[in-house]
Parts: sequence; C-alpha cells; structure tokens
Amino acid sequence: MTVNRSVFIIKSYSLRRLSAVLRNGCAVLALVLSCVALPAWALPQHSPVPGGVAVIPLGIKTNQPLPKATYDGTRVMVVADSGQWVAIVGIPLSAKPGEQVVELTESAGKAQFSFKVTDKQYQVQRITIENKRMVEPNPEDVARISKEKPVIDAALAFWRDTDAVETGFVQPAEGGLSSNFGSRRVFNNQPRAPHSGIDIAASIGTPVKAPAAGTVLEVGNYFFNGNTVFVDHGQGLISMFCHLDRIDAKAGQAVKAGDLLGAVGKTGRATGPHLHWTVSLNNARIDPQLFLRNVGASQSGR
Repeated sequence: MTVNRSVFIIKSYSLRRLSAVLRNGCAVLALVLSCVALPAWALPQHSPVPGGVAVIPLGIKTNQPLPKATYDGTRVMVVADSGQWVAIVGIPLSAKPGEQVVELTESAGKAQFSFKVTDKQYQVQRITIENKRMVEPNPEDVARISKEKPVIDAALAFWRDTDAVETGFVQPAEGGLSSNFGSRRVFNNQPRAPHSGIDIAASIGTPVKAPAAGTVLEVGNYFFNGNTVFVDHGQGLISMFCHLDRIDAKAGQAVKAGDLLGAVGKTGRATGPHLHWTVSLNNARIDPQLFLRNVGASQSGR
C-alpha cells in the first residue's frame, strides 16, 4: 500500500494548528474572565449601621413582578440577585440602634422584614478654615445658601424607576482617602454636620469619572460645594461630586462607568484640592465605599 506522506504531514500540521488555536482561545478566555474580578451588578456591602447599607433578601423569585418596598416611609431600591429580589436600604446617620423595618407591598399583600441597626462611633475631625465666611456666612451668603439648599436636597432625594441599577462602583478619581465618611466635623472650633461623603486627595485637574452608569441629573456652582455634578444611577441611588475645578458633563447626559464628569479642584469650602464624593440612597447619605467593587465583594460575607 502506498501512503501519500505529504497529505499525512499536511493533516498532522492542521491538527496541531487547530489544537494551538483552541489552547490560545482558552487562554484568552481565561484571561478575560480573570480580569472581570467582580461583575458591575455586584451588591453593596451589608453594613447595617448609621450611614450604612442593609441588604435584605425578600424571598420573592425574580419571575415575579418587581415588588415595591419602603423604609421609614421612603421608597427603597429593589434589585435582582441569585434569582430573587433583594432590597438595598440606605440607613441615615441619624438612625438609632435597634430594630428597623422594611415594608413590602406585592400582589399577595403586605409583608414586613426587620433588620437590626448596630451603633457605630465616627471620629471627630477638627478643621481650620481660613475663609471665615465658609464657617460664618454673611447675610448675602445665607440668602444664597437658602436658595441653593432646595435644589441640592431635591437632587439627592430624586427617584427614577428602573429594573437595572449598576450597584458595583469604581472609584471616581485616582488618589488616597483623605477624609472618612461620617466624621463629626468641627470647623474653627464650631461643631457642624457630620461629613456626608468621602474625600479623595488628588491634584487640581485630576479627571473625575462616573463610578457607574447613570444620567447626569444636575450641574452647578454652590456656596459650600463649589462646582458640582449630580449623577442619578436609578432607584434613589445618587452620586454627588463637589469642589470641581471644571465641569465636563451636562444635565440630561447619559453616562457609563468611566465617562468624564469633570476635574478635581478646590472650589467652595475646601482647604485644598480634593474630590468630595457623596452617595445618597433612598435620601440617606451613606458611605460610598460600601458600593466600591473591591470593598463590597471582599467584606460582605455573603
């Protein structure tokens, strides 16, 4: 019998090539999957403290309609996770330790889910402000502040119905944490409201980017906050970025994670350049770090 050696060599070469392609394809796929350390829809960290977040499984499968839930009379976020609906509740800094209740209304009737808020002591932060008007505003400043407050409050309390909410955030600017959430602030020896966000230390001009998908709700310049951008992520989840050097976004603009919003500055009441980032959830100011992907996944215990 005569064997065509050239055909055998070609076929063997083709098989080796096919095997190599498959191996390389698997390697590329494995690399892509390894880079996706945490999906964008990962839930925030469960931290039921004043200024924290309660993650409450509702025991209702997602093949049922999205239920409505309220906490202290305010609508709260409900998202899908592992085949069931889960309530994501923002706990205000003013909340007292003890049992709290989420009320649920669905087709089968009303239900209640209780969770316990534990106490948390936040540090005291003493800050010296050279511009005394930023601590003791004059009458003209007070009039401006009074005019701006309803606009800011309305933005932080805004609600937009949507089934999909991106609850895994990326840090909006490069830099280290220079001031923690919840710090009890004392300006020029005068007690003021607790710190409602976190401060990220960065030089002027550092890009400020959207931490997750959403819509730019408001932009403006305010007495205390300076140049500010509000982003609505849906279902009562709002990000506020303050003290910007410039604003690169417009109200009504749709953004995705990583889109440019502006640049770090020191406008408003700021002792130096930094980004102040507030996150509001069901109109409660909560620690933004609870929504950061690399924090929530590793510490949630779920």
